[in-house]
Amino acid sequence: MNGLRFALLAAVSAFVLALGASTGAAGTSKGSAKIISGTAGATTAGCLAHIPGGLSADENDLSEYYTSGCTGHDEPELDPVSSHSRSAQNITWHVQLPADGVKPVSSVGPTFWFGGTVKDSNPHKIGQEGFLELQFYPDSFTKNCFSNGGFNLVHAPDTYTACSPVWTIAKQGKQIAEPAAFNGMITDATGKAPFVMHALDIVDVHIWAPSSDSAYQEQVTDETTGEQSSILVLISPKDGPLTPEFSKNKIGNALDWGGVWDTPMAFVWEIGHADIYGPTPLQFCVPGQSNCDSFNEASWAGFSPIRIFDATFGDDSHQQSWAAVSDTGGIAEVLGNSFVGPTECPNGFGGAFCIYPYFSLDDGGAINFGVHRSFTADDLMGANQFNQDASSCPDDGVFTGGTYCATTIIK
Repeated sequence: MNGLRFALLAAVSAFVLALGASTGAAGTSKGSAKIISGTAGATTAGCLAHIPGGLSADENDLSEYYTSGCTGHDEPELDPVSSHSRSAQNITWHVQLPADGVKPVSSVGPTFWFGGTVKDSNPHKIGQEGFLELQFYPDSFTKNCFSNGGFNLVHAPDTYTACSPVWTIAKQGKQIAEPAAFNGMITDATGKAPFVMHALDIVDVHIWAPSSDSAYQEQVTDETTGEQSSILVLISPKDGPLTPEFSKNKIGNALDWGGVWDTPMAFVWEIGHADIYGPTPLQFCVPGQSNCDSFNEASWAGFSPIRIFDATFGDDSHQQSWAAVSDTGGIAEVLGNSFVGPTECPNGFGGAFCIYPYFSLDDGGAINFGVHRSFTADDLMGANQFNQDASSCPDDGVFTGGTYCATTIIK
């Protein structure tokens, strides 16, 4: 969430997915299409995690809220930085979707998303903020997007569909839960069927609010096919319109329960889960485990990467710089120095299943995510682009314990 919003080890949008025999949820086959169902958010406080710290002096019973062994998520993030007024309230991403190769795109993580901090007027929500995630599901056809943040997907190689949950947090007894204030499907022009995109399509992802007190809206245009989705308006059935919290997309305008010091609008690729269509679907995994392609160089190199060309704001201005951050500290996670805990990389950073993917610049001027390739023009510091010291930036507003600072990678 918050582009890294806070390491919710229940996977906010990393899909904690109730899957397989371990949970008794759905993972069935019908012909050659594998069907996956689950939930993308934390339904119990036992799986919420944050850098150790408390809500406030009079709520110390919530000072520790990471439960070891919970499914979690890892969110490397790209921030289009702007000091322009309303840049956080009207943004269009211009990207080319990844394509399967010797490895499927879905092998390295269940989703990538374009997200943003929202204001939630419900007084029972901690901080009265939430985070929207327009989640693209690689190699997947979406059947349903459920109100609790859940989804139902069918395996469809080189196909993309999307849901858009908005995550909030609330006290639940002496614990914290992460209810979805909203979840909706990105539909086609009829408003009845999923909006379907394909590998290598060039798409524009528009997220905007008509005014500071209006609900955010989302629409995707596929420039390759000329098709456009219906407009999805983010009005929560219980919390009402989910409106802008910030005007400018500048570093420091961060979600107040996040684990990073970043911009309100960001791009994130969820990692730290086994292949959603593999033998251990969506299983939480850490560096060093052989089912954790998220941290394997050959897996990222095995498909054509995402290409992020540009971000355009409502006044037709563009990003003034690009920054990157990770809620696990990137290399710090691989070395076992993050909230994720010990890993299985005996030789430290590097080698099979012990790398951390990063943002780079290709020879066409687009930003990729993954690893170095033959067409990479600049690695932009590689995995070192992610701050490794969680005490280096201010507390985020609700929780204590510091945050990871975003690092400028392109000026």
